[in-house]
Amino acid sequence: MAQQVSQETNESQQNVAYTDAEDGPIPLSKLIGSGVTSADVKKLEEAGFFTVESVAFAPKKHLITIKGISEQKAEKICIEAAKLVPMGFTSGTDMLLKRSDLVLLKTGSEELDKLLGGGIETGSITELFGEFRTGKTQLCHTLAVTCQMPIDRGGGEGKCLYIDTEGTFRPERVEAIANRYELEGRLVLDNIAYARAYNTDHQTQLLIQAAGMMAESRYALIIVDSATALYRTDYSGRGELSARQMHLARFLRMLLRLADEFGVAVVITNQVVAQVDGAAVFAADPKKPIGGNIMAHASTTR
Repeated sequence: MAQQVSQETNESQQNVAYTDAEDGPIPLSKLIGSGVTSADVKKLEEAGFFTVESVAFAPKKHLITIKGISEQKAEKICIEAAKLVPMGFTSGTDMLLKRSDLVLLKTGSEELDKLLGGGIETGSITELFGEFRTGKTQLCHTLAVTCQMPIDRGGGEGKCLYIDTEGTFRPERVEAIANRYELEGRLVLDNIAYARAYNTDHQTQLLIQAAGMMAESRYALIIVDSATALYRTDYSGRGELSARQMHLARFLRMLLRLADEFGVAVVITNQVVAQVDGAAVFAADPKKPIGGNIMAHASTTR
């Protein structure tokens, strides 16, 4: 029985390419025609737009900044993208049916899954915050494995994209977790796209690369561990607070766009800071997640 389950899971792990346009985002090539040329599509891809959804979700002013795209051309591209991507009103019943089909990724803990309403929700951002040694990275390693399992076993039948900002990713730990679920460790590792981010600009640039990768293969999960660590070192003092928050907001907006565009789950970890003002005396826990309201508003679940 275990061998049969393992075989089914391995087949699921290998099924990572989109086989039908309905199974994933609309390729950018669908825009060709009606005034949009293949040269225009190439310019869009060079600027980090790989799907019709990414173009439809972007403001026109961003398209105008692309070299070789005029204002008239940008207007035409937006019109053609809007024809392919539904962006108008829909009924609450349709939204209910859509949410009933949401895939939830199991965390490996039944009690945590209950608290989350079944698991990590796809198409949105889930934030994990806490002190060091509270298990944030361990949970990320587990999700990197479970997301590859079949949907009927609590997985997402897709690859995992892992952005590591603190150097805490351990492939040997992933292999051990894979063995727990009777999966082949090396195959699980092959389905994890790993990148180490070294500064906040690099961290953002990796998301552009991720969009291109996700347009070609099926991914179920994006992990950023941690989303805020580099911001604490690249920006310092109140003088750079505004610039830091604006950069962080753009990064989180890109993550949310990828979640909407590809229907993947996004899991980010966050550090905490201790309150040292007078209010901390009356607080049950003087520690709070960093990133402020921008981080709180971007996260659907925290």
